Amino acid sequence: MPGPSIMEAARAADQDAFESGDRIGNILRELSRLYPNPRPELDFGGAYELLIATILAAQCTDKQVNRVTPALFAAFPNARAMAEQEPETIEPYIHGCGFYRVKARSIVNASRVIAEQYGGEPPRDMDALTALPGVGRKTANVVMANAYGADAIAVDTHVFRVSNLLGLAHARTPEQTERQLMDAIPKRSWSDAHHWLIFHGRRVCRARRPDCVNCTLARWCESRPS
Repeated sequence: MPGPSIMEAARAADQDAFESGDRIGNILRELSRLYPNPRPELDFGGAYELLIATILAAQCTDKQVNRVTPALFAAFPNARAMAEQEPETIEPYIHGCGFYRVKARSIVNASRVIAEQYGGEPPRDMDALTALPGVGRKTANVVMANAYGADAIAVDTHVFRVSNLLGLAHARTPEQTERQLMDAIPKRSWSDAHHWLIFHGRRVCRARRPDCVNCTLARWCESRPS
């Protein structure tokens, strides 16, 4: 009989890593128990809307972005419609998201590239996404994972803080954190782990008042109080 394929062997290796009894495996298992079937908390209807919503979410809450985007997308429902505007036209719609002038320029300029070069839909390539105006690795990873189903880890402030506190990473920058998380976490769990760490950062391991006493990850956390 033929042996397992390369893909089957890779899946088996991922499964073994996830089910191992080491500290990281325990953290991942507990996160998956705490936050089953994780989904984005941004409201969106396709890759383009997710891209714009994620740009707006920089230094802003998802709840606030969700308040703003219905009117924005009703007025400018696709990349071509947005590309025809000037940033000043967009600003009143996104004023509540903070840094709205910078974000308006990014949205309009990115929309123009998407409309002119990609037929109205964001590219499915990481390098092409990060080449769009105002789109960094975090935003590109969010789109790749949640709109296009790729395995990706987007490192926002929550992911950066929580992963380094737990000891899943030991990094000084989001880029270093992303690389270290990709090494520490089985590839099939990258996208879920992004959400797990965000949810834990919002609900338990909060920046100002982490709830270490009630955190079920405390026994494996490198930063737990002594």
